[in-house]
Order: sequence, then C-alpha cells, then structure tokens
Amino acid sequence: MFGYYLKLASRNLRRNPGLTALMIGAVALGIAVCVMTLTMYRALSGNPIWWKNDVLYAVTMDFWDPTEEYFDSKPGVPPWQLTYRDALAVFASDIPKRKVIMHKAVGTLSLEDRQARPERVTTRVTTTDFFGAFDVPFQYGGTWAPSADTGPEPVMVISRAMNEKYFGGRNSVGERIRWNDNEFRIVGVRDHWMPLPSFYDVNNGSLEEPEDVYIPFGWNAALEIYSAGNTQGWKAEEINSYRDFLNSENIWIQMWVELPDENARRRFQDFLDNYAQEQKQAGRYGRPLNNRLTPVDQWLVDNDVVGNDDRVLVGLAFAFLAVCLLNTVGLLLAKFLNGAAMTGVRRALGASRRQVFMQHLVEVGVVSSIGAALGLALGGLMLMGLRALYTVDPTDQGGTQALAQVDMTSVATALALAFVATIAAGLYPAWRIGRIPPATYLKAQ
Repeated sequence: MFGYYLKLASRNLRRNPGLTALMIGAVALGIAVCVMTLTMYRALSGNPIWWKNDVLYAVTMDFWDPTEEYFDSKPGVPPWQLTYRDALAVFASDIPKRKVIMHKAVGTLSLEDRQARPERVTTRVTTTDFFGAFDVPFQYGGTWAPSADTGPEPVMVISRAMNEKYFGGRNSVGERIRWNDNEFRIVGVRDHWMPLPSFYDVNNGSLEEPEDVYIPFGWNAALEIYSAGNTQGWKAEEINSYRDFLNSENIWIQMWVELPDENARRRFQDFLDNYAQEQKQAGRYGRPLNNRLTPVDQWLVDNDVVGNDDRVLVGLAFAFLAVCLLNTVGLLLAKFLNGAAMTGVRRALGASRRQVFMQHLVEVGVVSSIGAALGLALGGLMLMGLRALYTVDPTDQGGTQALAQVDMTSVATALALAFVATIAAGLYPAWRIGRIPPATYLKAQ
C-alpha cells in the first residue's frame, strides 16, 4: 500500500505545481535558516579543545585597582591578562607539565631575494609549549627548543598559508625569512588549525584566525615588541622607555598552564596564592586574593563568548521555522480540500478513513522530504554566501570562513526537527480530509 500511496502523492503534487512549490519552498526556507543559525551557534558555543578541559587552565590574578574591580570582566572575575613581570614570575614555576605566556603582535614578513612581496602578518610571541598545550598540528617540522625562549634564538614557526606563499608549499624547515627586517630560521610549518571559538586569546573577539607567524617570547625585550591586542592599566605611570613599559602595571600577557592531575592543580594554586601574598606584603597590590585556574569551558562563559544575542538569534530562527510550518499547514489544508471530491469517490468505493488519512500523510511526508533536501542545499548556499563576504584564503580557512562550515550535528538536528514538525503539521489536514462526508461531493459529480 505504501508504494500505491507514493504514486497517488506524486500524482496529486503534480496536479497543483504552484501550490506544491509554495509548500516545499516554505519548508526549505525554514530549514535553511535553522541550519545556518545552528551551525554558527554551535561553533561559537562549543569547547574546541574539550578533551583537555580537565587539564588546561587559563591563569588569572587580580592585581587591578585596589579601589574598584576590573571593568571588562564579570563581577568578581579577575582581569584575563597579566603584567609582564607577573607573567615571568609565575612562568618560573616547574609545577605545570606545560606553560604558555604569550601575546599577539604584528610584523612584516619578507624574503631576502624578494621572490614574494613583503606581507604584514599577525604574529604570536609565545613560548614553545604553545603548540603542545593547544595540540597545534604541524605540516613540517615542529616547535623550537625551550632554551630558544630565553636566548632568544632567531627561530620561527609559520602557517601553512605563509609557506604556500613564500615557498610554494614545499618543506621550508631550515629556510631563512625576515620578520620586521630581522632574520629568522624556520623550524616548523603549522598545518590547518582553527579552534572555534579562538579560546586561547579572546581579547580581539572569539572569531580571530590563528596567527601566521610564531616567534619565541624572549624577543619581546630584544626587539621591543608591543602587543597588538588589548593593553590596559589602572594607574598613571611615567613610561619613557620600553623597559619602563615592561615593568609597568599594564596587563597584556595571556597565560595558560597544563596541569596533569588534581595534585598539580592544588600545588600550582598554592604557588599563585603565595606569590600574590608576597606582592601584597611588599605593598604592590591592595585587592583581596583572587587567583584563578579556569578550565576552557568556564573561561568561555566568563568571557561571554556566547552572549544572549546568539541565543535570541537561535530562538528567532526556530520561530521563523514555526511560521513556515504554519503556512505549510494552511497550504496543505487548502490543497487537500481542493481534492476532496476525489477523496469522496475513494471513500464511496470502500476506502476507510484510516486509509485516506495514511494516503494524505504519505503526501505530507513527500513534501517534507523534498523540502528538507532543498533546505539543506539552500542552507549550504547561505553559508557559502556568508563565506563569500570575506577574503577566502585557499590554503588556510579560518575566522568566519571556518565558522561558516556545515556542521553535521546542526544539520541532523534541524532536519529531524523539520521532518517531525512537518509531519506533525500535516496530521490535522490529513485527519480533516478524512472526516468530510463523501456524500456532498458525490452529489456534485
């Protein structure tokens, strides 16, 4: 019987092509909007390094103005960056398995022989554990030795995109390249890597692309590198040199640690508290003790990576889907009533109400299936359109480009919801047509 119902559904849908197109289009549009919105929401709200959530922590210390809280955090949450000297002092601990201090910078990358035009590139000035702590993949080579951080040694990791541009994608480990007119030796090429949200540094937003260049942290003092992220201070200080800047109370360094177990976490927490007490006793700070080791999932919450606006947007998308489905209910009812005469003939020939109901429900299922397929295709096109608004790097997808990738979980959720909702929406029209007395239509035939 199911095959017979499919034939009837196909015949009925072809009989009213305009109405059929409206129903399918309404379902498809609702699904497309939901797929796009859910994809973006999931990318923003997910923990991109969930497998390390119980060992990877952001290090924060409340060394802000004694008279008022830090203005960019939630109440009670300390600033998300450290001063240069505090970062160095905490970095000296040997408790963490891995420890990272870093900041964002900007430089100009070029080759000596000018084979490629110089390019202004985002740069992460960091320590060698950056790559291990955040599970950064390599296409070629690897990171530098720990001694290069303090040397500092002229070594560098570049992104796959920069390797494509300057070296044609070949293994460039050992090659020389210039950053801000200083020669560095390439020790590694970072492979495709785009954690969303960009949890490790949320200063400039959660959709920032990973940097194209990575150099040892020790080059800050050697080259007098300033941060390209947020630099904030709470008191007036006389800063006449870069050394004054390093010794100031300005916060601009991010710090993360990897602590393998609860014992290491407690020991490092004690280390932070003892250091803070020493600074308070020296008269440097006057705020209550508030040192935190924040796991990634809580870090994203504290920094409002996913705000109320994102949740409202998801709600609006599903409200739009509901409107589309309500319109589909009206169109289905109108279509079924338009074919009521034929249904009356079937009833007179012996078809039961259940059989009439199932026949029309199968027709609803066909509309739902076609609408779901078209909705998925339309959702993909909408995401491609979103990506087209941004410059597309063919070798290294990131930022909103990477965000606008079809997320299969979001697709499955939206499709399942739309399919079930459409079938549910079709229950009333299918039931309603089965309850109409056939006698009225038989008299008119």
